[in-house]
Amino acid sequence: MKQTIRFALAIAAAMGPVSAGAHGHASVARRTAEAPAVIDAASTATFTRVAALARTPTFARQMKLSCNVCHLGGFPQLTRFGRLFKLNGYTLTGLPQITGMLDSATRQTLALSPIPGLSAMAVVSATSIARALPGTAATRAEYPQQLSFFYGGSITPNVGALAQVTYSDASGRLAIDNTDVRFADHTKFGDRDVIYGVTLHNNPTVQDVWNTLPAWGYPFMSAALAPRPAASLLIEGGLSQSVLGLGAYALYDNVLYAELSGYTSAPQGPRSVVDSVETNLTHGVAPYWRVAVQNRNGPVTAMLGTFGLVADLAPRGARGARGAYSTFTDIGVDAQVEGVGTAGAFVARASYTVETQSLAGALLQQPAAAANASNTLRSFRASANFAPTPTYAVSAGYFALAGTADPVLYTPGAVTGSRTGRPDTQGQILEASFNPWINTRVGAQYTRYDRFNGAATSYDIATGGRNASDNNTFYLYVWFAF
Repeated sequence: MKQTIRFALAIAAAMGPVSAGAHGHASVARRTAEAPAVIDAASTATFTRVAALARTPTFARQMKLSCNVCHLGGFPQLTRFGRLFKLNGYTLTGLPQITGMLDSATRQTLALSPIPGLSAMAVVSATSIARALPGTAATRAEYPQQLSFFYGGSITPNVGALAQVTYSDASGRLAIDNTDVRFADHTKFGDRDVIYGVTLHNNPTVQDVWNTLPAWGYPFMSAALAPRPAASLLIEGGLSQSVLGLGAYALYDNVLYAELSGYTSAPQGPRSVVDSVETNLTHGVAPYWRVAVQNRNGPVTAMLGTFGLVADLAPRGARGARGAYSTFTDIGVDAQVEGVGTAGAFVARASYTVETQSLAGALLQQPAAAANASNTLRSFRASANFAPTPTYAVSAGYFALAGTADPVLYTPGAVTGSRTGRPDTQGQILEASFNPWINTRVGAQYTRYDRFNGAATSYDIATGGRNASDNNTFYLYVWFAF
């Protein structure tokens, strides 16, 4: 009975912020005088677990909540409410649980959902490039571009997960995708509530609860068949699904967030016990940190944060070779502002990251790998999304990547090369989306390049090459979650 009352109160609390913007969130760290037996023991844990369970249709079914309780202007953007529930470990359910008790009946030993928390996602798309790539049509379709299966929900009363496996037509195979398993609980520091937990995951930044960092950053869906710049930061997907990360985090008073994680190699795919053929193996443990501050009250939520990743990577064949590795240090700052009002929902976000690459050790093993013993990359991203209703949204983004010239690392070559030896790329993204249902999106996205791989004209080879504008891409997609 007590669990049922808690659940009912949590649902009532969950629905408050939907109609009142962010005002309702101040109650997260408070106890109420009414019904102390219900609120005291697990009130904030119960309250703050609800919305993460609406992040996928799995969670929406379990909680009987619409997806827009947790998502602002459409998935995957999380509201403040949604962020709190992710931090609380995906554990609350509205379904009757199969339970077990210790002999003394003083401790619950099992709380199992009667049905598994499963759901799926599919993306069908068409991509058109301003100038067709050699040997291909200017417009190509993908059916599906991506098909994903999810498990989400409670494993034990304090442990939950969101795990994904994905089939992509580009790879032609089904593989492990973003996975985040959490233990979470609450305590008090002074008279303030603290959410604390441990996260086990396989992609740096997938555990983050804001939409400023790469794993959940803008654009949320993009063309797989369009040319990609030659350079990218390590933190921007360079280690995704190839590492195992273990981290501890805490959110103090719903204002100050801090996390410290470490990563070690966990590559996917065929490999032998002797791993000399593998690439990008981390040397030791790669540390990652994250600190963010947000306001607790008000119709507008603002966040300012910093983050960083340091990884020593051993090149192919150099596993165990002393000093034969490169050190990548990524340090960045980010900010996000969001609000809900009578005119709709608005989110703006930006991040700036500097990567320092120390390549001297790797060059001892492979002297022809780069021209410089050290290089830098600087990445700036900004975007804004406006949804006047849950049905329609428009967004715009700007991206700019610049770095050290290295004619060995960035060599000339058709389509993907750089005749200048520079990685510089910049452009804009415009997108309009229509959600006929909250779990279905039709989107039209246009990406425009001012520079690509170091130049605006003939960027890839000295004469007769492609211009940056030749890679301008129109992308049309339908995104289902069910």
